[in-house]
Amino acid sequence: EEAAKYPEIYCEWAPNEKVALETAYGASLAGKRAFCAMKHVGLNVAADPLFTISYTGVNAGLVIGVADDAGMHSSQNEQDSRHYALAAKLPMLEPSDSAEALAFAKAAFELSEEYDTPVFLKLCTRISHSQSLVETGERVEPPLKPYVKNPAKYVMMPGNAIRRHPVVEQRPRRLTAYAETTDLNREELGEDTSLGIITSSTCYQYAREVFGEKASILKLGLVNPLPRQKILDFAAKVDRLLVLEELDPVIEEYC
Repeated sequence: EEAAKYPEIYCEWAPNEKVALETAYGASLAGKRAFCAMKHVGLNVAADPLFTISYTGVNAGLVIGVADDAGMHSSQNEQDSRHYALAAKLPMLEPSDSAEALAFAKAAFELSEEYDTPVFLKLCTRISHSQSLVETGERVEPPLKPYVKNPAKYVMMPGNAIRRHPVVEQRPRRLTAYAETTDLNREELGEDTSLGIITSSTCYQYAREVFGEKASILKLGLVNPLPRQKILDFAAKVDRLLVLEELDPVIEEYC
C-alpha cells in the first residue's frame, strides 16, 4: 500500500508470492530494478522460482523483502527465512531499525547487480512495525539496462543448469570475502570485554537495551554468508561469547 503511493514506483498486487517473484524477475530481466515483498509463509510459495533464479542470476537488481514473524503475531506458523538463503546460496541482509532498512535496501540492489544475484532483505515483526529516525537522500534513478538474449544464462534446461552450477557455488565464496570487510558487519568493542555478543536484526536492539553501551558486540548485517575470520577475531578479544538470535540457531551453529 505504501509503495503504491509513490508515482516513480510501478507497483501491483499479485495473486500469490510465486507470481509476484516471477513478475519482479521479469522486470529485472527487462532491465529495471525490482523489489518483491512477502511474509515468511509467502516465501514457501515463492520457493519454486527462487531456487532457479539463483542459477540464472539477474539483469537489473532484484531484491526479495521477506518478513519473519517470531511469536506468530499474525501468522499460522513460525519459521526462519535464513534457511532459504542458505539453501539457495543467496546473500541475505538483516537491518535492525528503519534507517538501516533504507541503507540496506540500497546496498541490496548494488550487491544484486555486482554479484549477479537476487538478494534477500530480511525483516521481522519488530522491525516492520517500529519507527525510527531516517535521514533521506537524493533519489538515484539507474539507467534502464538493455536486455540481451542469452538462453545459456536464462533458460534453465538441464544442459544449461549444469554449466550454471559452478557459478552458484562460486558466488558464496566471493561474498564471504566481501563479508569480511563490509561495513554491514561491524564490531562495536566496548569497555567490557568479559562478554562478547554476536547478534543481528532486532536482537541487536535487545542486547543494547539490556547490556548498555559498554557491551562488546559483533553486529551482523550480512547474515549469509557469514564472515568467518571476523567472527574468530572478535571471539579472540572477549572472555566469553554469547550468540543472541531469534528463532533457529543459524549463527550459533556456524560459530
